[in-house]
Amino acid sequence: MRYVIVGCGRMGAGLALALSRGGHDFAFVDDGSGSAEGLEPPLRERLVAGGCFDREVLVSAGIEQADGLAAVTGSDETNVVVARLARLVFRVPRVVAGLHNPQNAELYRRLGVQVVAPHDWAANRMADLLLYAESEVVASLGDGQAEIVCFPVPPPLEGRQTGYLTVFGEMHVVAVGRRGRILLPSSETAFERDDTVYVAVLRESSERLRSILALT
Repeated sequence: MRYVIVGCGRMGAGLALALSRGGHDFAFVDDGSGSAEGLEPPLRERLVAGGCFDREVLVSAGIEQADGLAAVTGSDETNVVVARLARLVFRVPRVVAGLHNPQNAELYRRLGVQVVAPHDWAANRMADLLLYAESEVVASLGDGQAEIVCFPVPPPLEGRQTGYLTVFGEMHVVAVGRRGRILLPSSETAFERDDTVYVAVLRESSERLRSILALT
């Protein structure tokens, strides 16, 4: 898979390392303002220097063949414009924009831009780790609006049906790990000792899930 990363600060570099570990190809686009100086030499070799609105620069970075683009400069406005340019002009299938001011999130989503607010996500993830240390987020859905979390079944849940953790429109047990296998349960499937529970939950309902688990 081929990706273009616009902006090579800490977020861009971290994304590049994650893509590299997955065996994907990528290129950076940066205007040479200095953020590229902190890149490790192997990453710096992927840099295409120039303005992020310059067609020739974007084409040189491979945007015409890109499977995805991430706009992660230090400017929300730049990120959203680059994301719309990639989607509407170059028809890049998957586009995401980094967002520093979460207050802009709803406006940008109305413009059809998928956004990620890293500071918001980090704060919420820290709260998860502090409040329910045994849970793990295994997938984030819809710009972080929902997550799939997994955790070992607590002893008080053993024997209860999965419907106990279902709240219509807020949370639902999507899978159970049992003796090395994954089960897709019905609402009447009972939890057993040593199960691993996978729950899809809306971000705003995470506290409710923790409350239910605390009461078991």
